[in-house]
This record gives sequence, C-alpha cells and structure tokens, in this order.
Amino acid sequence: MGRELRIYERPALERPVLIGAFRGWNDGGQAATLAAGYLARLWGAEKFADIDPELFVDFQATRPLVSLDEGQTRRIEWPENTFYRARIPAANRDAVLLVGVEPNYRWRTFSELVAELASDLGIELVITLGALLADVPHTRPAPVTGAATDPKLVDELGLQLSRYEGPTGIVGVLLDACRRASIPSVSLWAAVPHYVSLAPSPRAAKALCERLSGVLGVQVDVAELAEAEANYVEQVSEAVA
Repeated sequence: MGRELRIYERPALERPVLIGAFRGWNDGGQAATLAAGYLARLWGAEKFADIDPELFVDFQATRPLVSLDEGQTRRIEWPENTFYRARIPAANRDAVLLVGVEPNYRWRTFSELVAELASDLGIELVITLGALLADVPHTRPAPVTGAATDPKLVDELGLQLSRYEGPTGIVGVLLDACRRASIPSVSLWAAVPHYVSLAPSPRAAKALCERLSGVLGVQVDVAELAEAEANYVEQVSEAVA
C-alpha cells in the first residue's frame, strides 16, 4: 500500500462491511456525511487509519482549519479521509467507516488505496452513501435509491442495476475500483430538496440510515435524527412561508 495510507492500528474484524461518505459533490445537504458521522458516534467508532491529504486535496479549494488548543496553542486541522472501526450493535459483524472529503486530484490512486485496504481487511461489502439535489419537497420523507453492479447482489438486497450515465464523483470511481478488486459494492442515494441545498438535512440522513439498516439486516436507532428532522421541517417551512 502507498505511504499516503497511514495505519495506526490494524484491527481484528469479524465479517466487516465498509461504509463510506464524502463531503462535496456527492453530499447534497451534507446528508451522507451527517449519516456516516452519526453512525460513528452511535456505534462508538474508533479511528485506526487515515489518508494523508497532501497529494489528493487542493488546499485552496478545501482549506485546513485553525483552532486553539486549550485556548492557547494554535493547531491546524487538515481535511483528511479517516477510517474508523466499530462493532455493529446486536450483529455478529464489524463496520469500517470512511468519512472525509472528496479529493481534488488522483482519484484512481485514491480509490485503489481504499480498495486495497478493503481487500486487506477482508471487507465483505462496501456501501457508499450519497445525497443529490432533486425536485422533492421538504415536507415528505426523503426518497432513497439503491444500486449495485452485481446482478446477484441486486436480487439479494432488492436494489437495482445502475443505469446512470453522466458525470460522476469519487463515489462512482471508488465503486469501479471495488468492482475491479472483486469486492461487492452498493451505492445508496438520498434526494434532498434543491431549494435548501446549503442546510444540513437530518431528514435525508435518517432515510439513508434506515435504508442502510435494511441492507445490513440490523436495527439502527435513528431517534436522535428523527428529533432533528422535526426541527428541520419546521424551520424550512417557516423560511419558505
């Protein structure tokens, strides 16, 4: 593996799945990264690796952040892609969560790094989360579509074969890398109202978690997202009115 992939501790995993989400083009209303971050917190995920952003991120487009440590020392936080491991509650399997930012450069190298790590960890299924802007109202549940390139997986999980043609993001390139590495992969996409594209959408994040729950055959507690969803609908309705 390339030196850009920094592994701090190699975890022992049982029947692992990889769940990935990236800020940027694939993340309308920040729903995908909101869902992935929620799962990481809900499952008590722990960081075990990341990808050095130096070769992949344009820091003028995605700038690092400066923060104060204990109110005194200035610290720079770089826009990394981070891997976490977690035990899925009430399931005999583990999850690897990849949460980060869509790279600006070297997408093929980046995707091959992720696919190589997935193979090395024995990942049985890769699931990417995405969110797109669409003509959907904020007053109704967010629709979620699921697609895969493997016809067998499509039948098993009740998905559909991807027939999309057009521009793609890092999610599409990563799924292609997984296909070439013979790793089964699924892509879940939630629709977000185009007229509130800048506001974080807990409604779409909740819909992604619920669809993910069905794919994995496990229960995901979405009570916190449901509460945030109610506030989201109320605030957007007031703004629209």
